[in-house]
Amino acid sequence: MSRGSTLFLKIVVFSIGIAALAICVFYLPGAASRDAATHPETAYLKYPFLISSYILATPFFIALFQTLKLLTYIDANDAFSGISVRSLKVIKFCAITIVGLMLAGLAAAVSLFYGEDMAGPIMLGLMVIFASSVVATIAAVLQKLLQNAIDIKSENDLTV
Repeated sequence: MSRGSTLFLKIVVFSIGIAALAICVFYLPGAASRDAATHPETAYLKYPFLISSYILATPFFIALFQTLKLLTYIDANDAFSGISVRSLKVIKFCAITIVGLMLAGLAAAVSLFYGEDMAGPIMLGLMVIFASSVVATIAAVLQKLLQNAIDIKSENDLTV
């Protein structure tokens, strides 16, 4: 992979991280405050919502950082190494963590707001779960392929 394409991917990943950080810092507190003002009967959920949102964002940022590290390894021609496999393993673990946290959050929301119209939040949660599942699957497949390539490379190095 040429340096231009990895540079483009790094810029895209960095842009996604900046946008997500801006949402976490600027949008979420304001949205929680507006919702608390609009619905005073659930205003006590403002801070639990913010805390759970930030907890959910943590594995996302860790996965983005690991993606940047993986792209740096590719630039340094260390793509077929143990550190690349470890980065993919961390990305897979972060995606699985996001799936688990979203399932727990959806279960809590459904039990807390039973009888309310929860179609929108449930659909958004299911989309996040689906996207995270796809990322975890891709990371697991790439991890397995990369580990097999490293094993074959080490066998060939020992043969010669």
